[in-house]
Amino acid sequence: MANRMLGQECFDLKNKAISHLHDFFLNSINSDISAIDLCDEIPTIDYSLLFSENHDERAKSLEHLGKACQEFGFFYEERSEYLKKNPMDRIRWGLRSHAGENREYLKIVGHPEYHCPSKPASFRGAIGEYFKRMHEVELGLAKAISKILGYEETYIEKEFKLEVGFDVSAMNLYPPSFQSKGSIGVPEHTDPGFFVSLIQDVNGGLQMLTHKGNWVTVNTPRNAIFINLGDHLEILSNGKYKSHIHQVILVNNEVNRISMATLHGPSLDIFVAPASRFIDESHPPAYRGMTYKESLELNGSDEIDVQSSLSLLRIPFSL
Repeated sequence: MANRMLGQECFDLKNKAISHLHDFFLNSINSDISAIDLCDEIPTIDYSLLFSENHDERAKSLEHLGKACQEFGFFYEERSEYLKKNPMDRIRWGLRSHAGENREYLKIVGHPEYHCPSKPASFRGAIGEYFKRMHEVELGLAKAISKILGYEETYIEKEFKLEVGFDVSAMNLYPPSFQSKGSIGVPEHTDPGFFVSLIQDVNGGLQMLTHKGNWVTVNTPRNAIFINLGDHLEILSNGKYKSHIHQVILVNNEVNRISMATLHGPSLDIFVAPASRFIDESHPPAYRGMTYKESLELNGSDEIDVQSSLSLLRIPFSL
């Protein structure tokens, strides 16, 4: 009963988080960089409110007009605070608008320490509460997967040291197809870590490559959170459980699409290698072992980038 209640609470927090992501990316004056730079839209001013007899409405509308008149430069400065500064960034903002990738994103470290922009305060609070509950779900999934792998239920939690696991959330704004500079939102890739949880405002865009080599569009039920297994569960299970390739396409995007993908990872200092249970003469180790931090930095990326290095960790098979 407790797990069922926790699940329902997560779905409620999911909807709340999506609502605040809308505010952050689309409805906030501070977010107009996404509209101007990525989507080439013009801020809308209600002319009648400039002369409203209601003092508060008039003042707010004049403030909106003043900020809109500053256009790109002002809006860009609001977000540039979170542009890449150093490898240890815990909040990072970026904008990609070219044939190979089209999105605005905000990446934040959610665990073991929570980092988030201080404004708006309601955004920080809602996302923080969602992270807190999703960490409890993470521990529950770790117990269930440990059992089906044949271990005691605390196995993965201990192996990955999840109590101080490194979790990063990528909050994405994808433009409609008619405003993008290509059909790709994010190119095909896998994700590091234990698993990825995804919430989104509208279906469409995310595609998974099946073991049969077919691309399947992900359509998540309203009261559900999409889960995709990560690279380091594949490594731990010596390939028994796969981290599937996926991509985001914009071909059918008629409106802006918002998603939040959270990569739930091991502790940065934990050494991850194939477990002995999955190694024998017929199944030699298929991956090199290293710490989670080392794997995140193996291809030259920073920790907060959470880029996959799975292809570099695979041990070539020899006859």
